[in-house]
Amino acid sequence: MTKPVVSKVYLVGAGPGDPELLTLKALRLLREADVVVYDRLVSTSILELIPAGTGRIFVGKECGCHPVPQSDINDLLVQLARVHQTVVRLKGGDPTIFGRGCEEGEHLINQGIGFEIVPGITAASGCAAVAGIPLTHRAAASGVRFVTGHRLEDRPLDLNWRSLADPDTTLVVYMGLAQLPEIARRLIAEGLPSSTPAMAISKGTTEGQELCRATLADLPQRVLAARLPSPTLIIIGRVVAISDRLRKTAEANDFWPAMLEAEAGYA
Repeated sequence: MTKPVVSKVYLVGAGPGDPELLTLKALRLLREADVVVYDRLVSTSILELIPAGTGRIFVGKECGCHPVPQSDINDLLVQLARVHQTVVRLKGGDPTIFGRGCEEGEHLINQGIGFEIVPGITAASGCAAVAGIPLTHRAAASGVRFVTGHRLEDRPLDLNWRSLADPDTTLVVYMGLAQLPEIARRLIAEGLPSSTPAMAISKGTTEGQELCRATLADLPQRVLAARLPSPTLIIIGRVVAISDRLRKTAEANDFWPAMLEAEAGYA
């Protein structure tokens, strides 16, 4: 007797944008999928790797615009899994780092649908790499913290600012572009030096990547003047200054890729 086909949903990380940063497993699943449900942050070059004829469903969100609520996405994955054998839920970066992958996984389990998480390179790693920033460094940062700068409605950011204002830690802020002035102000108020090096990286690892370097105090104004588009990642800490030395040496020897840059020195 033939065994029934068992459906499965794969929560796949697409990485920060560069298709060459996809894992081999992610690429294989894109080629095998019956249908792909994807987010706004999945780059066009990655979508082009999906074979012609594979179903594609866009469920992207952006700040202040959620045309497909998360609850509807959860239900959609269940509905698709009851029709198709292999469903890929494709998310920018890593599905469990500010990606709501676990929420979707819990809903699938509650509905009797199997799922698997396929990790991806998160934006912090990808963007830091293209900017030459070591997220940790024995002489500059003993640890790294990932936080989200997204806030609900008009509420203040609910973060432990005193804990985050640690000069020995690299701070990486996802989805913090709109709240960058508040982030800088609160960190400085809690004691992080206003001269702390910082960088904003827009569309990191893609052809449209741009970066803006400044002190923590000056970064909000510099980013505004540069009109950096989202998605933009913010990296704050002494490691940003270390990147300058690495990049200058590499650029002098043509070892570093060119990128648009809004120059700003550290006071």
